[in-house]
Amino acid sequence: MTPRRSSVGGPFVLVGWGYRSAAWLEAARGIGVDCAGVVVRTPRETPVPTFDSLADALDATGARFVVASVSPDSAPGVIRAAVARGVPILSETPPAGDADALRSLWEDVGASGRVQVAEQYPRYPSHAARLALVASGVIGTPTQSQVSSTQLHHAVALMRAYLGVAPGPVRILATTTRAPLLQPLSRAGWTGAGAPDLATTTHAVLDFGSGRSGVYDFTDAQTRNLLRFRRLVVRGTHGELDGDRVVAWGGPETVLTSGIERRQSGHDLDMSGYDSETLSHGGVVLWRNPWPGRHWSDDQLATASLLAAMAAWVEGDGLEPYPLREACQDAAVGLAIERSVATGGPVELDAEPWWDGLA
Repeated sequence: MTPRRSSVGGPFVLVGWGYRSAAWLEAARGIGVDCAGVVVRTPRETPVPTFDSLADALDATGARFVVASVSPDSAPGVIRAAVARGVPILSETPPAGDADALRSLWEDVGASGRVQVAEQYPRYPSHAARLALVASGVIGTPTQSQVSSTQLHHAVALMRAYLGVAPGPVRILATTTRAPLLQPLSRAGWTGAGAPDLATTTHAVLDFGSGRSGVYDFTDAQTRNLLRFRRLVVRGTHGELDGDRVVAWGGPETVLTSGIERRQSGHDLDMSGYDSETLSHGGVVLWRNPWPGRHWSDDQLATASLLAAMAAWVEGDGLEPYPLREACQDAAVGLAIERSVATGGPVELDAEPWWDGLA
């Protein structure tokens, strides 16, 4: 079969038909990247051709890369298979289920340079805009990032992105509390719950060294619980970002306050359709929607951004979206948070194989 090519990149094959698979296909259609097929373990109806194995899918389609939408326990096998075929792969987070599996995976495929991981949170429009603002130096050099929105490796990825911290030693101290909380939503939708259940909140302080730290605050199911605000604070030497609010030093005896503004179409008599258009600060556009008219949510925009970045990188036309080294680090730190909770004491990451060769 002659592989179908698109103007953006690809084609790619998808492995797995889980919760995120439909999101990858929608992103592919929306940005013009061709999904040539999906590898499934059991026969089922899908909008693209199905294959029994990755080898069959690659042979039949000539795919330029693989997207693995499988569990953390299954991901290492798919990653190894793609690398063995010499094909780049974008795998869901985390890339392996435990610390030993992360180290083993890195030892097997780390040097290949073919593995990227689908960490979407820094690509959310809100985070992309905030990251651009922090990088501009408005609040000086960032020294602390506080994340209360998403769990473990995702939160750590955000912390390191805001602080500009490379994979390396980390000291973690975590604790938990329990309190009643209503959980009105789950992945399946409205739960119908009318009374609160006990929920665990995990707090952790992460010391990255050189005066840089992270504060982790996550409550069970917080990602989908709309009764909890999502909080992001970045503290710098000359100011602070709190959500979309900014306070910064403006010179002698001058403190400036400002904010990030989102231009959202579709309100009131705006007939152009509901869409996120830009996020800006002080007249500077920090983020602009690459796909206006799709009417996508922030998560859909982030997923599309990852897929577009992967397709560009495979064609030699862009930076690595989120390499395995970064993903292993964030997953390992997330696991260390859990170990600190279990032991009641600090946990230190002081030697990991993916640090080799780093400055």
